[in-house]
Amino acid sequence: MSQIKLFIVDDHPVFRQGLRDVLETDPQLQVVGEAANGEVAIDLVNEVEPDVILMDINLPDIMGLQVTRQVKARHPHMKVVVITGYDDVEQVFHAIRAGASAYCPKDITPEALIGTIYAVRDGQYVVGEQKMSHDEIIRWVEEKVGRLSGSLITESEDSFVPLSPREMEILEHVTHGKSNKEIAYELGISHQTVKNHMTAILRKLRVDDRTQAAVYALSRGWVRLENPPRS
Repeated sequence: MSQIKLFIVDDHPVFRQGLRDVLETDPQLQVVGEAANGEVAIDLVNEVEPDVILMDINLPDIMGLQVTRQVKARHPHMKVVVITGYDDVEQVFHAIRAGASAYCPKDITPEALIGTIYAVRDGQYVVGEQKMSHDEIIRWVEEKVGRLSGSLITESEDSFVPLSPREMEILEHVTHGKSNKEIAYELGISHQTVKNHMTAILRKLRVDDRTQAAVYALSRGWVRLENPPRS
């Protein structure tokens, strides 16, 4: 059987090296590339065409779920294993909707991680260490996420999907205390355009105001306060 080609996406070099060291203990696994941000990941994945991508959610540019969605749109056969420090059932929902096949904590054991890679290669879904078929993962999400109940397949595309890159950009500015007028100036867009994006953000996140939206984003690691938004 041919080796499983792997690609690592994480902005922490020590963590990437740790993953590489773990994965290379299995002769059937081959790390063919790695990236520290989403834009580089998308470009390199197109070149090396891995079988499985190990994806962090909290990246410094395009968030990991957005990268996952773009990669899966171009390469439906590639499997994505989300590895994150955020244990959040709603985030699992978003990850599966974005196209991920597995959602694992960063403190996962080496044996469990390798087992997850083989499982997704074989078409299974994995949450934590629970392996499921496609139908089983749909039922699992419907049971676990009460207010997000409904089929992963039949819900409208606007419901419960990660924000667009522009919406994430605006939300990042919001978490840094910028007004709509200031955001419009920074991004070179109209004040009304910012207001329209904010309306969409509040609707998608199901929150009432910009403060709640900022808290939502920060609590899920979508935005980092220590990194000022790029102009």
